[in-house]
Formats: sequence, structure tokens, C-alpha cells
Amino acid sequence: MADYLLFATERYALPILAPLAARLHARGDRAFSWFEGGAAGSQLDGVSPVSLEQALALRPRAVFSAANWVPPFIAGAKVQVFHGFNVRKREDNRGHFRVRGLFDLYCTQGPATTAPFAALAQQQGHFKVVETGWPKLDPLFRDDGGAAAALRAPAGGRPVVLFGSTFTERLSAAPHLLQAIAADIASGQRYWLLTLHPKCSEELFARYRALAGDNARFIEPEQVMAAQRAADVLVSDTSSIVSEFLVQHKPVVTFRNRVPEDYMLDFDQPALLPAMLERALAHEPAHMARIAAYADSIHPWRDGDSSQRVIDAAEALLAGQLGPLGRKPASAWLRRLQIRKDLGYWGRSVR
Repeated sequence: MADYLLFATERYALPILAPLAARLHARGDRAFSWFEGGAAGSQLDGVSPVSLEQALALRPRAVFSAANWVPPFIAGAKVQVFHGFNVRKREDNRGHFRVRGLFDLYCTQGPATTAPFAALAQQQGHFKVVETGWPKLDPLFRDDGGAAAALRAPAGGRPVVLFGSTFTERLSAAPHLLQAIAADIASGQRYWLLTLHPKCSEELFARYRALAGDNARFIEPEQVMAAQRAADVLVSDTSSIVSEFLVQHKPVVTFRNRVPEDYMLDFDQPALLPAMLERALAHEPAHMARIAAYADSIHPWRDGDSSQRVIDAAEALLAGQLGPLGRKPASAWLRRLQIRKDLGYWGRSVR
């Protein structure tokens, strides 16, 4: 039996780490959680939360982080499992492919991210890269105990539309599409599942919650994976949920996506929403083929076993099977100092 630590700084990371925790428990190992920032106070089923002091004393075999950073002074291999897909909200050197000198292993989601990170690993030498797939998506391809069917049942045979929006104000569709979504809900032609990024304003949450009724239901963050399984089409913007949904080979309608692609159906006028939904639900063969090609480039793993591959990759790193790690860059010292300051910890690093 070995001990592992799960680390997150936002509530939306919980569905990423939950499948990892379940797989660790199935192996007979123990998973503990240490959550900071927006995730502080959150809990995962069957996972014991620990304080910073307890995490240090735990000396975990590995720390699985669904955040941009990880405390470097805790024992164990530091494993990046990512908090989303690369949806190009920012330039690469400031976004998905930014290397901060904190991680020993990057567990990438598919070829589109593996190749760039592998090139960076070859160049910098202080971390390894293994393509594993993304733990968050395991539930999309495994039995969910009827959770998706339960969300779909009230539709009564109508198409099910999921709405999910980013919190980034300049990219969010939520304020702009509220009235159009409300009108479509009122028409009753389709059944809506509504969710928002946990960082969205309370006012926006209240307005979308108020749309729930016979033709719509509001979905909490913990239910989003089941909602993705239940829905026929997604309406979104430049949120990473777009890529998550497309992995299922289902259509996505996007509102003013920052970098619209041919596998999306992008529009910029709220009044066009009903027409865009009809196009998406028509499942035009050429468009569906573009969706499948993109899905396979970002996440070809459809067996629900990505969590196991992440654990196996961490064990391979610890066993030396991935080769030696170079020294972390001197440029990372400022980030490490900032982490210590933010956490109020000035003690020794644990090895």
C-alpha cells in the first residue's frame, strides 16, 4: 500500500481527480487531498483531506496536480494532469504549453499536446512526458450507474442541449445568450441542461438557475460529466468543455469562439441560436467526420482507463524507466519563493 496526494486550487478540478482517486483505491493504495484557493474546503468521496503540515508528514509517493502549479517542497514525484484542454485562450508560451519548472512528469491528453510537450522535454531535460489520456474523461466511457440516463429522462424524447460557459468575461457567452436560451427553453422544443463555470458571478448563476423548470435543469459542477453523456449537442464559447464534449464525437455550437475551427458551428448573433441548433442536430456527415478527426487528435483514448495510465506513468518515472531527470531551471526559483510566501511555509523541503 502506498500513499498519494491529490492537489487542486479550483473546484472544477475535482472531477479530474475523482477518477484517479477511485483507481488508486481499487489498487489498494491510499489517496489524500490537499486543496487550496477556490478548492479549499471541497471534498472527494472516500478521500481524506489533509492540511499542509499533514501533507508534508505524509511523504506521498507522488503528487497529482490538476492546477498550474504544485508545492515543490512536498515529497514525491510531481505529476501534472492538467485542468483543461488547450483551447487557446492565450498564446502558447503563456497558456497550455508554459513550463514553470515545477513538475517531473506531464501526463498529456493526446497527440496534439504530446508532441509540443515532448519537444519541450527534449529541449529542457528536467521533466518527462507520457501520453495517458485525461482522467476527467474516464466517466464518459465507463458505466456511470445511470446518472446520464436520469438527467436525460425528463426530455421525454426531445433533443437534449447542454449549455456551458467560460468565466473569462471577454470570452463568455453566458451574458449574451441568456435571453436567446430563455426563449428556446420557453418554446419547449428542446430540453436544456444548464451549467456555468464555478468562477462566474453569483448574479449570473441566479439568472440561469431561474430558467430551470419543465424544459430545463441547472447542473452543478459535480454533475457536468453525466450531463455531457446525456446531451446531444453543446452550446458554449471558448471554454475547454468544447473539447471535452467533442471527444464523444458529438456536435458543438460555439458563440464567438476566440479561434473558431471547422469542427465547430460558430455564430456571433444570439438570434441565430435556434438555427445553429438545427444544423448541429442534423449531423451532416462531412461535419461529423471533422469532429471525429479533431477528437482523435486531442484524446484518442476511449476506454475509460486514462487514470490507470497516469498512475502507471508515475510508477515508471519513480522506477527510473523513463530515464534520469535534469536539474530544474534556476529561473524557477522566483516561482518557488512565491509559492512559499503564498502558503506561509519557510521550512525545509521534504524528500
